[in-house]
Amino acid sequence: MSFLSTTFIGTQENSHSYAISRLRANVKGQVITRQDADYDAVRTGLSREAVRRPALIVRPVDANDVAQVVSLARETGMELAVRSGGHSLAGFGTSEGGIVIDLSLMKGIEINVQERTAWAETGLTAGEYTEAAAKYGLATGFGDAPSVGIGGLTTGGGIGYLVRKYGLTIDSLLAARVVTADGEIRYVDADNHPDLFWAIRGGGGNFGVVTHFKFQLHPVDTIVGGMLVLPATPEVIAAFAAQAEAAPEELSAIVNILPAPPMPFVPAEYHGQIVMLATLVYTGDVEEGMRAVAPFRQLAQPIVDMIGPMPYPAIYMPDDPDMRMVSALRSTFINEIDVQTARAMLDHLRKSTAMMSIAQFRVLGGAMARVPADATAYAFRANRAMVTFIGFYQDPADANVHNAWAAEAIGALNQGENAVYVNFVADEGKARVRDAYPTATWERLAAIKAKYDPTNLFHLNQNIAPKSR
Repeated sequence: MSFLSTTFIGTQENSHSYAISRLRANVKGQVITRQDADYDAVRTGLSREAVRRPALIVRPVDANDVAQVVSLARETGMELAVRSGGHSLAGFGTSEGGIVIDLSLMKGIEINVQERTAWAETGLTAGEYTEAAAKYGLATGFGDAPSVGIGGLTTGGGIGYLVRKYGLTIDSLLAARVVTADGEIRYVDADNHPDLFWAIRGGGGNFGVVTHFKFQLHPVDTIVGGMLVLPATPEVIAAFAAQAEAAPEELSAIVNILPAPPMPFVPAEYHGQIVMLATLVYTGDVEEGMRAVAPFRQLAQPIVDMIGPMPYPAIYMPDDPDMRMVSALRSTFINEIDVQTARAMLDHLRKSTAMMSIAQFRVLGGAMARVPADATAYAFRANRAMVTFIGFYQDPADANVHNAWAAEAIGALNQGENAVYVNFVADEGKARVRDAYPTATWERLAAIKAKYDPTNLFHLNQNIAPKSR
């Protein structure tokens, strides 16, 4: 019997004590336990969807720290959770009684302006990275929320404001450093561990802890963009979707259909009425951008028109730190947003009893669609749009009601494929995770999982089990 085996025969308390002492001796970052004064503040910040009590929270400062934690979790059998920004819809960024790797101290970024590349640590949020790159008139496309961590966003794919011009976030990923289940720090790119590099571009957190990304940066300085609020009739919604798909690839759009919030720029007579709030981004020549957005203004008399030239980071609306509501979310890819589909969106929004309900669609195509489907683990390249229903509420006891609403609403829009973006899968069960990947992609991912994580150490994620040998 090995030393490690005999060490962990005994109480859970002894096991945890050993883990604490070992980590504090070997980790340069923070090791936070239930006895520490800042434990509750850190613990409750780990997830808005799940509040649990991990035995340990480790805030590493480099890849070596991460490797120490991964090795300890493997040796002790303690459950391991990984958090980049804490936006996991299923609450995977924390663990009851396990170890949490909280990457929030790892926010370094090195920008090479001549090569237009950036090495970025995965504790950065999309907003922080975007602000740093914008100082040089450069950007990498992420999602639509500045507070989302770049770790989970990137490994799932990344669908945001630059998707039609520059593709998914993973289409700008050049290399990464990954701590795998054996505790090794691996540099991965097209030539080094190409199977692992393929898998982390869409396969989520199944294959290790990514500590650094090397991204391609693109020239994005002054954009034409902002918010356009239009009446939410089925005809206007369908016409907007068609116009967004026909627009130049420099233009991407994310549209939220929702009761108009009582914001100062929204006329009072529209507060609470269902409207279409569209965020447009045109990256390119400003005059051409103004011409490209003009047809959207002509679809109906705008309720609010805030579109114009602006610095790219300004497109990110700041998150409200006091908004602690949880959400019910269901999503799918579809290929047509016609009048009938738009009418179904509106009908289901009116049925919701949540505090705030949203039907969102993102028009795809362009650069992301030209990448071969098997080039990355994100394979749904040909889909023309993504639709999502979201209900925000406060009482966790109401979860079943709101999840049932979201599931019914998205089911009504099903156009036969039932595919889904893995970053927009909530706690929906194994079958829904399977829907995030075509069969060939799933089988390839399972084989890579068996190679790099045969015991499924990294299972707190939208899990892909290792393929049986």
